[in-house]
Amino acid sequence: MLIRGTSRERSEPALTQLAKLTASETHRLDRAIVAISVNPALGSEVPGTLLRDYVDEIDGVRVIYYVTALGSITIVAYVEA
Repeated sequence: MLIRGTSRERSEPALTQLAKLTASETHRLDRAIVAISVNPALGSEVPGTLLRDYVDEIDGVRVIYYVTALGSITIVAYVEA
């Protein structure tokens, strides 16, 4: 399951994808997003980009994200089944 949360015009597809997540998948993804929001430097840097890559192998979640200068976080996430 790929989740994209970037700008308002792209939020509808993200909401559709989120609606398809099970309660367990939502919980796992929420845990990763909370961890990133508390510590945006948590993920490793993606070489040659401003992106960061956070992987939680226990929960089976991978989040690629970008932190803006104002502290907003743009997220693309993958939740393994």
